Amino acid sequence: MTRQARVRVALLFGGVSTEHEISCLTAGGVARAIDPERFEVVGIGITADGAWVRIPHAELLSYEVVDGRLPRVPADRPEAVLLRGEDGPEVATRDGDRLADVAGVDVAFALLHGPWGEDGTIQGLFEMLGIRYVGAGVAASAIGMDKDLMKRAMAAAGLPVGPWEAITPAQWRDDRAASLARAGALSFPVFVKPARGGSSIGIGRVDDPARLEAAIVEAQRFDPKVVVEQGFVGAREIELGVIEDLDGPPRVSLPGEIRMHTADAFYDFDAKYLPEDQVSLQVPADVDPVLLADIQDLAARTFAAMAVEGLARVDLFVDADGVAWVNELNTMPGFTRTSMFPMVWAATGLDYPSLIATLVDLALARPMGLR
Repeated sequence: MTRQARVRVALLFGGVSTEHEISCLTAGGVARAIDPERFEVVGIGITADGAWVRIPHAELLSYEVVDGRLPRVPADRPEAVLLRGEDGPEVATRDGDRLADVAGVDVAFALLHGPWGEDGTIQGLFEMLGIRYVGAGVAASAIGMDKDLMKRAMAAAGLPVGPWEAITPAQWRDDRAASLARAGALSFPVFVKPARGGSSIGIGRVDDPARLEAAIVEAQRFDPKVVVEQGFVGAREIELGVIEDLDGPPRVSLPGEIRMHTADAFYDFDAKYLPEDQVSLQVPADVDPVLLADIQDLAARTFAAMAVEGLARVDLFVDADGVAWVNELNTMPGFTRTSMFPMVWAATGLDYPSLIATLVDLALARPMGLR
């Protein structure tokens, strides 16, 4: 019997955003878990300076935290090129003025976090090159990356979202006092965030209105547009994974819960990726059947309202009265074995390798073009 050719999956990772290392960590996790019998991995790393390079699968396997250091894409690797060939999308290595090692690409899996990857930009490139790809399309990725636009879309769809204010660069430049007054009218504590950032980079909790301006300036180091969100004091932080079903409503995982060990802490970068004793992830979360049905329905409605394809993680707050609120939707969540998205799916019965295969199969089945 002739052995069926493996599906060639191009993993794209790294990038120029502040989440470069997290993307590399995610890529290492996927590379170690993907089924080598079904899939052939082509590694395409994007350096912190924006250069595209070829990274062998064997090298990707070493991308993990070592002595507290996160991996990065090295610049001294052969230059990678994506192109639209006569028989479909291809990846090649540039060797001077010629292309070498040209190979067809069946599916692209962009494991890029943050701007210039998770925000619709790389998805637009895939659409133009005719490459099938894992995850959300251009519009859902772009809106989901901008916390202000995302909350506007959710509110317009009738989803429960907490109070927030957005501060654009022009508003801050033209009338800083008015911007501070709008944000200061929220109930404290508030959380000040880069509008288009992730991995909790640049986020600050503000309990004292006198510290609000400094927190905004700090967030602006990472994004000139900032959102200020009213905090949910004493609320439970619940996260659920959602996967598209081409033949019916989206599938929703069991929930996971983030449990901080001190009352004034929050789930920042170190707690997510360099944890010690400050946070616990309870998977599955301990919720009663009524609440479980409520939050799974809310996660599915959020996924559908935002017109997401492929996958997403929906983050909720459950307040002291048992009412669920949507915090945000993440179209490319962390994807290491210890990230919440794979963990909640494993608890639901879909292990890490099967999760990757499911997402690639969805990408292969999804039509290209307008849909």
